[in-house]
Amino acid sequence: MSASEHSIISALLVPLAICFTLGTDTLRTASTAPAPLVRSCAHIIPESPTVALGSRFTAYCILSETCISRYHQDAKGIFWKVKHTNVSEEQYATINTTVSSVTLNVTSLLDSFLTCNILAFGQTPYSLYGIFLTLGLPPDKPENLTCILFYDNISMCTWNPGKPTFLNTSFTLRSRWAMGGNYECKAATNNTCTIPKEKLQLYVNTEIWVEVENALGKVESDHLILDPITIVKFRPPNIHSLICVPELPNAIKIEWDNPVNFVDLKYIIRYRKNTMEWDEVPPEDTSSKKTSFTLQGLKPYTEYVVSLKCMRSDGQGFWSDWSTERSVVTTEAKPAKGPDLWREVLSESEGKRHLRLKWKELERVDANGAVLGYRIIVTRQITRSLEMYDTNNTNLDLMLTNDAYGINLTAYNSAGESPKSFLHISASNSRGLRPVKNVRAYPKDKQLWVEWTSPNASVKAYVIEWCIKSDKIPCTIQWQKEPSTSRGAFLRGDFEEMKRYTIGVYPLYSNGHGVVQSTEAYLQQGRPAKAPDIRTKKVEKYEVTLVWGPVPLDDQRGFITNYTIIYRSINRNESSVVVGPDVTEYSLSRLTGDTLYMVRMRASTEKGDTDGPELTFTTLKFAKGEIEAIVVPSCIGFLLITLLGIIFCFSNRNLIKKYIWPNIPDPSKSTIVKLSPHIPTRHNFNSKNQTYPEESFTDVSVVEITADDKKSFSEQDMKPLDLLKKEMSTSEGHSSGIGGSSGMSSPRQSVSDSEDSESAQTTSSTVQYSTVVLTGYRDQKPVLPAHSFSRSESTQPLLESEEKPDDQHVPGGSDYKLQSSQYFKQSCGQDERSVEGPQGEQSQGQMSLNKDALGHQRVLPEEELLECPTGNVSLAGGEVAGDSETIDSSSAACETKCYLPQIVRKGGYMPQ
Repeated sequence: MSASEHSIISALLVPLAICFTLGTDTLRTASTAPAPLVRSCAHIIPESPTVALGSRFTAYCILSETCISRYHQDAKGIFWKVKHTNVSEEQYATINTTVSSVTLNVTSLLDSFLTCNILAFGQTPYSLYGIFLTLGLPPDKPENLTCILFYDNISMCTWNPGKPTFLNTSFTLRSRWAMGGNYECKAATNNTCTIPKEKLQLYVNTEIWVEVENALGKVESDHLILDPITIVKFRPPNIHSLICVPELPNAIKIEWDNPVNFVDLKYIIRYRKNTMEWDEVPPEDTSSKKTSFTLQGLKPYTEYVVSLKCMRSDGQGFWSDWSTERSVVTTEAKPAKGPDLWREVLSESEGKRHLRLKWKELERVDANGAVLGYRIIVTRQITRSLEMYDTNNTNLDLMLTNDAYGINLTAYNSAGESPKSFLHISASNSRGLRPVKNVRAYPKDKQLWVEWTSPNASVKAYVIEWCIKSDKIPCTIQWQKEPSTSRGAFLRGDFEEMKRYTIGVYPLYSNGHGVVQSTEAYLQQGRPAKAPDIRTKKVEKYEVTLVWGPVPLDDQRGFITNYTIIYRSINRNESSVVVGPDVTEYSLSRLTGDTLYMVRMRASTEKGDTDGPELTFTTLKFAKGEIEAIVVPSCIGFLLITLLGIIFCFSNRNLIKKYIWPNIPDPSKSTIVKLSPHIPTRHNFNSKNQTYPEESFTDVSVVEITADDKKSFSEQDMKPLDLLKKEMSTSEGHSSGIGGSSGMSSPRQSVSDSEDSESAQTTSSTVQYSTVVLTGYRDQKPVLPAHSFSRSESTQPLLESEEKPDDQHVPGGSDYKLQSSQYFKQSCGQDERSVEGPQGEQSQGQMSLNKDALGHQRVLPEEELLECPTGNVSLAGGEVAGDSETIDSSSAACETKCYLPQIVRKGGYMPQ
């Protein structure tokens, strides 16, 4: 805006501001109200304007002197706001000290208050005045003005009002004709208005247009000049009859009344048969004025619906509405085709076949009337014999032989009989004809579609069979027949989702049918109802074999695409293995021994997965062969050790016998027992029943020889012992100590008649054996003291064997005879024998226990002494027995104790 323009606007606005200020002051002075109105000291022009969207708008804020003096601000301090948002300073300007302007682009954002503001006292924002902008658009020019004169002489005009204006807009329809008549109609809506019939004159040109006006402008449409008769829309014709002629089952005669008689009309006739699709008679076939028309080429015994409309024959005006619909059924005719025929083999036995013939009811369009029944002719081709059947049903059971047959079927109604349907039944022993190929079935357009490849051109037709495949319900076969040109078809019937259907296709030839080719399909698949129950077949340390059965057909709900085996141990994540749908056994490997595992099976179809129950198992602690690898070597090692032990024992049996099984003498075989005439024989000896009385024993002699003493013996000293051994070997029986029982060897102090005799030793190094002398010998009274039994304190076990050496005489011609009493084996394994000579009469003196210089104990008569250390035997009276004989101790070198033979007087009692 130039400076000259600002000066002109200032010259115009200053007087207005003065007037506005004076007026407000006058009102303030004249007001006597107790609460005078607060009047602004500023003003915006224009006041509440209506502004067109997309245009530019300028507003002016005018300050009074009162504002300037009160707030100490002039127009330079004014700033503008829209919706509490400051307007950019680039969009407003200061004209003078009292006027400020702002220029805005009008958009939908301006649909709010516009205010001018100042900073009161230089710091507080204060709104001086505000206005509200009304936004809108100017009206568009109406387009496509059209008027229709209805049959009741009411005219209706319509037009296109254009885009919305967002403002109050009025529409006015105006008309006038040459005779000076005028009419205007205020439209209730923005696009329709009517003209009463008295305001229109037929055959008189009339001018019609529309005016539109709002706050932003005014506009009118193009003027339409026309004769009202050219815009007439007549009533529809009235159909009063539809006639079907029996001689013409394919025709219907339509009769109607025209709406007017002074105008030539043309018609459109439409008809349909139980569908929503209409067929129409072309307008050129009914261009002349008519009151009837005959439809031809229709189906017999079919219901048709008929309707028509009309308009001026010259094409001016509008088509009438469609007339009321009327329906009629054409007359009957012979069926157009024979029923579709098929067979089902129920059973076969020797020479007989049970067949069921099945056929479809004819559709209404093919039946051409009400079917009254069916005729079947069965021809046996070998004999050419015929059998005829008449039935109202759609099936017939036949018992046929194994020969070939021909079946003819016709349907009949009141007008006649249908063409024949033929089916060839092949002989039982005939080979199947060529089948179709590549049979597939899948859902399509919410139906099941079956397609195949034809075997050759000689096929006459195709038969499709199907039924639900289930574990619970039997297969009820449904079927349909398709022409020879078909390579696919939708199955006609009611199908259930998530049910498996078995579908077979037969090609039909003139001499029979081909071998069936089958497939399976679902109308809609779903998730499996359950997964297989899994179980273990074989569990090993690192591997387990799992088995499962197939999911029942009714629970599959689709084609199983795969199974997933999911397994885990307690402390590990899940692992999975995917196997095919035909697999029923799988081995999981690389497992951990002696571990608890959880496993479950998941069945999958293309629509989802389902998990089965969880199974737990524990792997073995040992793998196959590990136990054998441990046990077998262990057993072999044990056997080897045992064998080696046995071999060792056999090779060292004498040593083992010495320490483990020492020989224990048998008391019943003792020499003492054999010497006594009052003692029972060996075979009748019983230690319990044959106990000797206390007075049976007279004396006990104890001999003790230690290992050290034996070592002092020389070979010469031991020679008399060897002689005694030979003498004892001839005597019968074995000595076993006292009483003939091993129990007598328990430690106990020995008793001697002599008060000076020593007590027997009880330590393990002392071995004591007693020599028992019976109290009487052949009824002679004993000389020894009267105590009966003395027991030795020996811990040496009694030995088993006893040698009986031959009697040996003491060398040197002595009167005394040395006889072996007993000779026992010691703990080191050497045999020692005590020899006992024949006993003569003993002196009545007691026997005393005496020791030689080596410490060996000898038992001698009290009055006699045998000196053993020198190898000679000292006798009573100074006699020496065996001066030149010595006792050799080398034969008992490993023994710890030995026993010297006892010396008795010559002339004693000898065994008889």
